[in-house]
Amino acid sequence: MDQPTGLQIPVSQLKGVGIRRAAVLGEAGISTVRDLLYYLPRRYLDRSRILPIAQVPPGQEVTLIGQVRQKRFIPGARPRFVLIVEDGTEEIACVWFQGARYLQRHFDEGDVLALSGKVEHFQGRLQITHPECEFVALTGEPELLHTGGIIPLYTTSADMKEKGLRSRGFRRLVHAALEEFVPQVQDPLPAELLQRLGLPGLGESLRQVHFPRSWEEVAGARRRLAFDECFALQLRLARRRLARRAQTAWPMARSQRLVPALLAGLPFPLTGAQQRVLGEIAADLEQPVRMSRLLQGDVGSGKTLVALAAMLQAVEAGFQAALMAPTEILAEQHGATLGALVGPLGVNVELLVGGLPGARRREALTAIATGAAQMVIGTHALIQDEVEFAGLGLAVIDEQHRFGVAQREELHRKGPGVHLLVMTATPIPRTLALALYGDLETSAIDELPPGRKPVRTALRGVERRPQILEFAASQIREGRQVYVVYPLVEESEKLPVKSASEGFAELREGPLGGFVLGLLHGQLTAEEKNQVARAFKEGEIQALVCTTVVEVGVDVPNATVMIVEHAERFGLAQLHQLRGRVGRGAAQSYCILIAGSQAAEETERLQVLCQTQDGFEIARRDLELRGPGEVLGLRQAGLSDLTAADLARDEELLVAAREEAFRLVESGEADFLAKAFDI
Repeated sequence: MDQPTGLQIPVSQLKGVGIRRAAVLGEAGISTVRDLLYYLPRRYLDRSRILPIAQVPPGQEVTLIGQVRQKRFIPGARPRFVLIVEDGTEEIACVWFQGARYLQRHFDEGDVLALSGKVEHFQGRLQITHPECEFVALTGEPELLHTGGIIPLYTTSADMKEKGLRSRGFRRLVHAALEEFVPQVQDPLPAELLQRLGLPGLGESLRQVHFPRSWEEVAGARRRLAFDECFALQLRLARRRLARRAQTAWPMARSQRLVPALLAGLPFPLTGAQQRVLGEIAADLEQPVRMSRLLQGDVGSGKTLVALAAMLQAVEAGFQAALMAPTEILAEQHGATLGALVGPLGVNVELLVGGLPGARRREALTAIATGAAQMVIGTHALIQDEVEFAGLGLAVIDEQHRFGVAQREELHRKGPGVHLLVMTATPIPRTLALALYGDLETSAIDELPPGRKPVRTALRGVERRPQILEFAASQIREGRQVYVVYPLVEESEKLPVKSASEGFAELREGPLGGFVLGLLHGQLTAEEKNQVARAFKEGEIQALVCTTVVEVGVDVPNATVMIVEHAERFGLAQLHQLRGRVGRGAAQSYCILIAGSQAAEETERLQVLCQTQDGFEIARRDLELRGPGEVLGLRQAGLSDLTAADLARDEELLVAAREEAFRLVESGEADFLAKAFDI
């Protein structure tokens, strides 16, 4: 938020912050007073219970208040400084080995101190070594920063510590800033909204998140600051959706010929979830307002078929439809699959990828420009300047998280009034979907086709590799095919893991040496990748050694075994996608995760795959374990700014922020809030 107050003054103007300290703070992202006040504690230390010395339990962290009765410096090979402190019930020794000479000048007999530390018995006397220590005034209530309460602890860099900004120094700096500037803070949220949601004021929350008097204040302050972050994010999405709703698009009547013919020719009926989602999309396309819809579903749930039906609705209405995929392998897969389905319906499908020969590319560009190509399947080659559509009506983005927002918008701008459908085969937890795609309408295919056998999943240690490979060999001898996935293409000096190239050489000379092996990874040329993928699909390759280039787009029903080496190096959602490469045929399939690390947390994480086949549940657990940035594999604008909010924990808060933001934007009351939240 950009507060219209003194919060934007440079931190260098604070008392106690010179040019050198300001430079160190700047490296930590603290340039203004606002940055300082929003630099939240990483955790807290509870020193709120003050005990009489006579009651302190040895071996525990305690806080006590007493008066200095005696001080003495003890020289020697390891000099130490000792204070004897009493409170009328008992006395205790406080011992410092570091800075002993300095400390003897720091204290006087009669000083009243608040002390915190771990109590021990030493030579028959109670003792605290290197206690946290703070002077307490003899009159009035003391304001304790380092003892006697719930104490904030901050993440401080080595440079910050060197410049006197360890936790103690940083606490003093934050406290001074709160005292001077919090009275100037103007709360951007209406009082009515705060009261309705039970949120404290902003100034009060900033005080309480740094120097709380109770754990209830910690929770309340964090909740308010988390709401602000969620609200700013949702305000941005609400304004974006409002702008999109103002964009007109070509209305497309529901299909009366092509879609019914497609469905009638299928050897299976659509699931209930597919029918529901297809109805939602068809209704959107009928409107003269641009559709912006996210279609998500688990591996094998039938998203592509739903997208194809939407594309046929566009074609029947006289428009072109385009599908953009992130890789040439996936684009070719879609081209072959969709072409086979719509060819009998008289629909012309054109493929446009970067690897097309010059003459073939010119033919494709001409077909797209003249409208002869009714459906166009391609990669990011579709958004190049030379690609002109005769009348693009619907753009479908597959595996949308592989594309940036700008790339998606480039395809949308290939024609006036283009409807947009984005798809993902990586199920997204509800909170993450609301945070990232809250400006889109959302459809979820949450039902798998009947009769699919669950993939049997097992977690094994490296010592079981010989038996695992022998099992893979037995499956190949029965006529099946196998994937063996590695995290790297080539050997790395930094990571002690085997690469796909190493694994290929080892397997070819060892346990799978009697079979035809192929190697597939991202460093091959597009043509080489396509040749290997095609050979595996046609059964010429029996075992495919690869990296995650096969995560999406490789559809080989005869493959029944997925072996993932160094499984601990993959995210859960990524492993679920890899598992989805098998189990696509009638035979029982297997996914075997080989973990190089037996750490308890890694074992617990990977066991999630063994416990459930539900991609939405796996994605939720992945979000809890790794956070949104890692789950997505990239830094997402907005998400990287979250410090108080936790998308895995704060779903209720995110939903409330969304409702308020969208209500205010749609009623036209949000302009002043957008300015306050710097949107």
